[in-house]
Amino acid sequence: MTATANTAPLGERVATEVRELLRLGGPLLANNLAIAGMAFADTVMAGRLGARDLAAVAVGSSFWLLALLLGLGTLMGLNPITAHFVGANTPRKVGPYFRQGLWLSQALALLLIVALWPVEPLMRLAGVDASIISLTTGYVHAIALGLPGGLAYLTLRFVNEGIGRTRPIMYCALAGLAINIALNYVLMFGKLGFPRFGAIGCGIASAIALWCMLAIMLCYVRRSDAYRDYALFERWERPDWGLQRELLGVGFPIGAALVVEEGLFAFVGVLMGTLGAAVVAAHQVAINYASTAFMVPLAIHSATIIRVSQAMGAGKYDEVRLRGFTGIALCGTIMLCSAIALLLFSQSIVGFYTSDPAVRDVAVSLLFIAAIFQVSDGLSLGGAGALRGLKDTRVPMYFCIVAYWIIGLPLSWWLGIGLGLGPRWVWVGFVAGLTTAALLLNARFIYMTRPERVRPLGMQTTISTLPGG
Repeated sequence: MTATANTAPLGERVATEVRELLRLGGPLLANNLAIAGMAFADTVMAGRLGARDLAAVAVGSSFWLLALLLGLGTLMGLNPITAHFVGANTPRKVGPYFRQGLWLSQALALLLIVALWPVEPLMRLAGVDASIISLTTGYVHAIALGLPGGLAYLTLRFVNEGIGRTRPIMYCALAGLAINIALNYVLMFGKLGFPRFGAIGCGIASAIALWCMLAIMLCYVRRSDAYRDYALFERWERPDWGLQRELLGVGFPIGAALVVEEGLFAFVGVLMGTLGAAVVAAHQVAINYASTAFMVPLAIHSATIIRVSQAMGAGKYDEVRLRGFTGIALCGTIMLCSAIALLLFSQSIVGFYTSDPAVRDVAVSLLFIAAIFQVSDGLSLGGAGALRGLKDTRVPMYFCIVAYWIIGLPLSWWLGIGLGLGPRWVWVGFVAGLTTAALLLNARFIYMTRPERVRPLGMQTTISTLPGG
């Protein structure tokens, strides 16, 4: 496939690309904030019930999040696959992948429910406080029943992303947030004649919200003429193992990389837990701010996948590197602005969360280190999005394992705990892991977009034959 080179001035091309990334990323940012809002509402409303319910939601959410990330990441492979066909102007090829994605989503949901169901003995083995085990188990079992609907919704979401229709995703997420809060109120506190389910009611509400999001998106896609060319519901096929392997070849490494990264965050939290209550609270303040700021480049990451994949599908190989590096630079710039805000206003930011002097002092010191890791995190996220746009996910997964679990995790323990240098040095190991990931992923993108590699890469139609795997 050949394509006419873009002869516009470089500055004009970059400006156009930034506008496209913001156009696609704006609704995805709203989606990300709405999803974060669900977790925030769950935490705040559980806190109103008391420490036991709050602890049950907090502990249960850690199990749920790992399962959800694995499913979400695996299905994310539909984004670049769909975008590739859109760029190639072969929209009818999207339909079979979408339908196979639905099969895959239900298989994943079943496996993840089976994995989550024995959570009670796992908690006993881990030494979780016996007083919250029963309540936590009920919460996890309730929310797990939302996985079939939630993962089917994600199948539709990532196809929409690949097509470039991100506004429906935003509307569904906002509806899900409203439904989740309303059902939390009714089921957690026993309103409108319902029993007071407490933390378990929070799990039930989240599960119902996921099914409602699926219903809303399904109705929209079925009724809108905008999807007619994609033949999403043209026919129904049995599982096609060739297409399933292709979906898993792109998606499973993404899911594994997300779980590996989340594992690093969880492990650092555990390390902080050994240093005292004030340190744990300070760590939570810093992580909460960083996680909120992370939502912005996360949206640009998804938009970068779309733009790079569409360029590959259209054979615009001269555009691939420009689109990828524009996305990476935008992610890095956003996080640099956040880092500057941290350095200038750390006292005010911490004051918003807590007035405890001991917590404030530790949190302020952690935010200075967070300013460094935010830039690394943004560049890492942008690099991952650019590579996912190339459908290059397996090698980046190995990079994440090396960066987070071979460098970041041991270094955090050795500096903070082994040498006894304290919480700041736990986060220094954290920064080392994220910086290593950023360097490796961006170097990989430079390598994969050299002219002699990107052209044959774009001509491949099956994942199993991609150079570099």
